[in-house]
Amino acid sequence: MLKSLRYQQLLLLFAALVLANAGWAQGEDELTEKEKAFRDSINAVNASSQMTAESQEAYNAGIQLYEQKKYADAIKKFDKSIELSPEFMEAYYNRGMAYMGKKDYKGAYANFSMLIETDETHAKAWLQRAEAAKGMKDYDGAIADYKKLISIDPKNATAHYNLGGIQFLREDYTGAEASFTKAIGIKADYAYAYNDRGSCHRKRENWDAAIRDYEKAAQLDGKLAFVHNNIGSTKKRKGDTVGAIAAYTKAISVKSDFYLAYNNRGALLMELGRLEEAIKDFDKAIQLNSKYAAAYSNRGGAKHKKKDYKGAIADCDKAIQLNPNYASAYVNRGIAKEMNRDLEGACADWLKARELGSVQGKRYSNNNCNF
Repeated sequence: MLKSLRYQQLLLLFAALVLANAGWAQGEDELTEKEKAFRDSINAVNASSQMTAESQEAYNAGIQLYEQKKYADAIKKFDKSIELSPEFMEAYYNRGMAYMGKKDYKGAYANFSMLIETDETHAKAWLQRAEAAKGMKDYDGAIADYKKLISIDPKNATAHYNLGGIQFLREDYTGAEASFTKAIGIKADYAYAYNDRGSCHRKRENWDAAIRDYEKAAQLDGKLAFVHNNIGSTKKRKGDTVGAIAAYTKAISVKSDFYLAYNNRGALLMELGRLEEAIKDFDKAIQLNSKYAAAYSNRGGAKHKKKDYKGAIADCDKAIQLNPNYASAYVNRGIAKEMNRDLEGACADWLKARELGSVQGKRYSNNNCNF
């Protein structure tokens, strides 16, 4: 059987090394120019092989450190790998990923740009450079990179999906919907794309279309608790309070520590006058996330409805401590202060809410306060 060309080359190289080593036992002056040139070429091959081995070793160490989320140490190993083998493209890519892990988007962008300069069709580099641009809030740059990637790889569902995400952030809901639809056309079981397309519908108050997409996402991946939460919020906006409560409850059953769903269910129960149940939900949300200002503010609202004005003020104090720009907490605290016969304090809170852009704060201050 014929041996591969590489195998034959290795045999010749081995023979050459043996002969060369035998010849090198001679004195330097005894070697011919041809023998010296041959010796130098063998030395260069050996040095290159050693350098390649050290580069690979550093690269492997970098991969291990990256997997351990030790991104700064990983970057140092990739630096060494690239120093030893400047054309080692995977080392550049993974160094870029380590910069992404550090949230050093500028450093990541530079690495992926190097790859793109070497190979304009490097799809993964375009994808990650777009993500780095997004991290720097360079949305125009991110969109341009996603579109370039799509021109290289039109069937890249992730590129269409991520482009839709940027368009959604820029409130281009029509463009975002089109991108999510393309992603779904390529990947029919793309649950996240269905969810986000549903959010485009919800932004345009197309409740039925939103619910259909959310329910499809939930059908494709039953472990996505936030999808059930989105169903609940949409059904609430549609006026289906029973369906909304059921959806929030489902979200909690999928993810027992989902404090947002507890808060949202509590807010709806409070609107329905089921105050004790609402307070229990707010208590649970706070237990799960003690820094969640909305749950304190909402619990304050529920306590106000129970005429526990001091308790309401204390909860709103905590919400404002956590988020000094939380307009709703100022509104709620102002209402509780008014009921506690502190009109001056109430007006100060409503005025602050008004300054923060609250329509309720403006209404309460106009109706109750003299300026």
